[in-house]
Amino acid sequence: MADRKLVLAALAALTMIGAVGHASEQGYEGYLAPGEFDVTSVLEPAPRPGDPRYETDRVIFRETRALQGTPRWALATSDVETDIPSMLRNFSCAIGVELTPERTPHLITVLRRAGIDTAHQTRIAKESYQRARPYTIDSGPICQSKDRLFDKKANHPTPDYPSGHTTWGWTWALVLVSIAPDRAQQILERGRAYGDSRFVCGAHNESAVEAGMLSASATMALVATKPDYQHELAAARAEISALRASAPAPQNCAIESALVKERVMPKLDTGTENP
Repeated sequence: MADRKLVLAALAALTMIGAVGHASEQGYEGYLAPGEFDVTSVLEPAPRPGDPRYETDRVIFRETRALQGTPRWALATSDVETDIPSMLRNFSCAIGVELTPERTPHLITVLRRAGIDTAHQTRIAKESYQRARPYTIDSGPICQSKDRLFDKKANHPTPDYPSGHTTWGWTWALVLVSIAPDRAQQILERGRAYGDSRFVCGAHNESAVEAGMLSASATMALVATKPDYQHELAAARAEISALRASAPAPQNCAIESALVKERVMPKLDTGTENP
C-alpha cells in the first residue's frame, strides 16, 4: 500500500509540473521499481532560517528581480512550459536538429518513463523538506502565475526544494547527451540554463535548482543501468541519428545560444577581504 501511494504521488507530481501530460492514462511506467531508491539519502537537507545557504537564496532572489523585462527574463518565462512539444523546442538548438513529437516517438517514450522516475524522487524530497518558495519570504515579481504554484488542498504554495522543473530539464539533458554525445556541451548548457530560469523567474530558490539537478543526476545514474532503458535508449539514438542526417537545422539559434551562455548568478559578498 505504501509503495502504491508513492507511485500515485509521483504521477500527481508529474501532472502538477506538466512534465509528461497524461502519463498514467497512456500506460507509461518508470524504469525503477517502487522503493528501489530514495534520493533524500543523497540530497543535502533544504536550507533553513539561520543557514548560510538560506540567506544566500534570499540575496539571489532579490538581486535577480532586476532581470524583469530583459531577454533572459523572457527566456525564463518561455521555460515555464514543460509539455513535450515545448521541451522539444527548448532542446532543438542544443542538439542541432528541429525536434517535433511526430519525428521523435522513441525519444519521447524514454523521456516520459525516465521523467516518471526523476519526478517521483523529487516529489519525495519536496514533501520531506517542505521548503518555502522565495516569493513567500521576500517580495518581488515572478515570471509566471502564482496560481500554477499553489496547492489548493493544502492552501499554500507547493514546496520549493528540489525544483521539479529543473529535475525535468536536467533529465532531458542527461538523456540527450547519451543520444548525441558530440553535442554534450550545448545540451548540458541548455539544461543548466533551463534550471537557472527557475531562480531568474523567482519561482524557485537557487538551492532548489541545484538540488533538482542533483536529484535528476542521482536517479538517472540508476535508471541508466536498467535493460529496458538501455533498449529504448538505443531506439531513440537510432531515431535521432537518422533525424540529424535528414531533418533541417533549427532557426534563430544564435539568440538562444547567447542567452544560454549568459551567467545570471549575481556576485555575492562572501564577507571576506582580499589579502
